[in-house]
Amino acid sequence: MADTLALFTSIGLSEQKAKETLKNEALSSALKNAITQAQVVNGATGVDKAMGTLLYSMVSRLRDTTRLTFLSDHIAQRKISTEVQLAAALEFVKSHPQDPINQAQFENVCGVGVVITPEQIEEAVEAVINKHKEQLLKERYRYNMGLLMGEARASLMWADGKIIKNEVDVQVLHLLGAKTEADLEKKIKPQKVKAPENEVKAKKEEVAVNGEVQPEGTSLMEQLRGEALKFHKTGENYKSEGYVVTPNTMNLLKKHMEITGGQIRTRFPPEPNGILHIGHAKAINFNFGYAKANNGICFLRYDDTNPEKEEEKYFTAIKEMVEWLGYEPYEITHASDNFQHLYDLAVDLVRRGHAYVCHQRGEELKGHNAPPSPWRDRPMEESLVLFERMKKGLFAEGEATLRMKMVMEDGKMDPVAYRIKYTPHHRTGDEWCIYPTYDYTHCLCDSIENITHSLCTKEFQARRSSYFWLCNALDVYCPVQWEYGRLNLTYTVVSKRKIIKLVETGVVRDWDDPRLFTLTALRRRGFPAVAINNFCARVGVTVAQVTMEPHLLEACVRDVLNETAPRVMAVLEPLKVTITNHPGDSKSEVQVPNFPADEAKGSHVVPFTNIVFIEQSDFREVMEKGYKRLTPDQPVGLRHAGYVISVQKVIKDAQGKVVELEVSCCVSTEAKEKPKAFIHWVSQPLKCEVRLYERLFMHKNPEDPSEVPGGFLSDINPNSMDVIDSALVDRSVTGANVLDKFQFERLGYFSVDADSTAEKLVFNRTVTLKEDPGKI
Repeated sequence: MADTLALFTSIGLSEQKAKETLKNEALSSALKNAITQAQVVNGATGVDKAMGTLLYSMVSRLRDTTRLTFLSDHIAQRKISTEVQLAAALEFVKSHPQDPINQAQFENVCGVGVVITPEQIEEAVEAVINKHKEQLLKERYRYNMGLLMGEARASLMWADGKIIKNEVDVQVLHLLGAKTEADLEKKIKPQKVKAPENEVKAKKEEVAVNGEVQPEGTSLMEQLRGEALKFHKTGENYKSEGYVVTPNTMNLLKKHMEITGGQIRTRFPPEPNGILHIGHAKAINFNFGYAKANNGICFLRYDDTNPEKEEEKYFTAIKEMVEWLGYEPYEITHASDNFQHLYDLAVDLVRRGHAYVCHQRGEELKGHNAPPSPWRDRPMEESLVLFERMKKGLFAEGEATLRMKMVMEDGKMDPVAYRIKYTPHHRTGDEWCIYPTYDYTHCLCDSIENITHSLCTKEFQARRSSYFWLCNALDVYCPVQWEYGRLNLTYTVVSKRKIIKLVETGVVRDWDDPRLFTLTALRRRGFPAVAINNFCARVGVTVAQVTMEPHLLEACVRDVLNETAPRVMAVLEPLKVTITNHPGDSKSEVQVPNFPADEAKGSHVVPFTNIVFIEQSDFREVMEKGYKRLTPDQPVGLRHAGYVISVQKVIKDAQGKVVELEVSCCVSTEAKEKPKAFIHWVSQPLKCEVRLYERLFMHKNPEDPSEVPGGFLSDINPNSMDVIDSALVDRSVTGANVLDKFQFERLGYFSVDADSTAEKLVFNRTVTLKEDPGKI
């Protein structure tokens, strides 16, 4: 250890830096090898600080360590002597993973032998300064000198950046002279002009279909185009971290490019054993959106390899939800389309010595410390015979599996590739009794479909090396797996098993119960698809797992519904009001704008008779401080009607409950004083059912034992749904269709539920208004 520390300090590393390097075994080993190689060329004392800095930089950034000796030689021979040259060299070896390296091409690309004289640097800097001279003289030392540096370096690619900077400093000083007191004064930043409120609102609420949104920042499409800069270009899979290059890799990539034409291909591969939830919305937006943003295509592939849990309703619902969010799959495929191909590849894997038939039971294989299989080294011919017997149904379930000879990143040994299940398959019936696992199927289906970017959530990062290993073991085209962070919400559960438990115990009615956060539930509750896409855009393309509060999703819903849901009046807890000075046989009509802020969007007509209904909460018999609505001593205005009503008589039932008010009315322009508030009302209304929803769980994290020791079922909010079966709504909603959306004025946004009948509409409250509906 002491010798290695001395070796590292001998090339110019500080003692602290050398000690930090020693903590990283891979880095310290690579650096030691690089220094040793340089000493072979230059002798034990021939590695100076400049060369040592380049060697350290090289080993820190080099991914393919097979190129270490090659690059160390070039640095030791001073053919690579600057950071610019080193960056070009690293990019070249990354782009040329296979031997032999074309020496002449490499040296040309890296500027080996190119000499930049001081005169050339002086002339280049002078040309740049003359180009910007007028602005330099005007702004003096406040001018962005980085621009001068950038232009000078662009014209002299292989020049030393420090020398260029020194020359820029010298020539600027010669032109401007020494800094004055004015130059040293702090520059005052100009104040930003505040945009008009209507422009801010327009930008904030701009929405579009197919995920193309602009919600308070960068759109999802722009984010995904930006993400493309981080991902590999099509055909350049080998530039990705961890990607393994085999002797046949470049040929396979060439064939892949011929098939795809260089087009980006992604896929969304759900298991058809449950309904998609809010987390899947991010996956859909990412997979379909990334392809769309970069002129590519996206497959919808059902990962239907577990016949025990798959049902037709899940296949249908998944497709519906993808299309509801605004995306059209390029093609709908199934893992089961490839069952024969996958089986043939498994046979080939056994023949290559990379898989074997094992008889360990499932319980023995659980966990990461499972005992090694005693059948791991059985002859290949024997495994082939046994695998064929598995296929023919000559073993019982659990009696035999096909396992792959590999160690996964999480330490799990020899994952299972095939298992026996005597369950008819949804699509193939009884044709197969052995089914491939996710670990085996996923990468091979990606390969078969020539996927360019296999986008997965972060928990699959531990499977990336096995993904590459299996494709390479079979010598087939190997896509690149990229990971992104899952999207989770608080106050809910999305696990299929737990939702099934909620349904079975009667807590919720089904997968589309509006209190859940499955996509079918959100649609039923009235959440617009574009609002969900907007939410995914606001969350952003993150690598880290994200847990969001439901109110952030609800804010996106309000933004959309505020612009798209027409206003109507409804009363949830009706109080009858009789207008005594309105002739009993007289009937008038009131024109109500669908969108009061933009009357050009149309209006509807509601009747106004001598009997109207208001909310019980809009009347108080005893005046309270700050209360602005109707009391015996305080009149109130009726929205849109142009009338002010004043209480004449309060009528109560035998229990003393107020059941009716008799009032007088006058035109609002004739009122003695302007009323303090205007309330909503209905007349000759339709009776309807209204369902009000609150959070299903009482705690933020109902699955966390430290927060909810009794388990998620003990955390159910008993008030998560309130059914009002005798609410009243104005007649303009007659004939409304399921999922039609409205804003009930002063109450919130509501959507027509599928339980509606021709006799009675049922409304789900989607979200409340931004203001507290109970505000006085």
